[in-house]
Amino acid sequence: MSRLTAEFWVQAYLTRLRLIEIPAFVTAHGDNTAGAVLVKLNTLDGQAQSFHRSYDLMSDARKWIEHASGVEADVDAAIRRQQEFDPDLWVIEVEDRAGRHLLDEPGLE
Repeated sequence: MSRLTAEFWVQAYLTRLRLIEIPAFVTAHGDNTAGAVLVKLNTLDGQAQSFHRSYDLMSDARKWIEHASGVEADVDAAIRRQQEFDPDLWVIEVEDRAGRHLLDEPGLE
């Protein structure tokens, strides 16, 4: 089974968010082909969460799991630390007061 490139997935995700008027921005452009993707959800109240995809051996599926959460500055620091380990990392920032990120929607796993 072939996998989508990171760039293709990011563009599809941004389009999906844009269709329901959720602002999102690429804040770090990773490797176009195989870069990992980290999504930061900014709720615009000083709080944030970040998510990354992980492989779940029990369900044999890839799932989005929380990477960091709390005060936005702390989440940003956790993201920077991750970028030090992975220079190919994509970072997408989603801004939504209601906390919507769509990562739990079908097709985004």
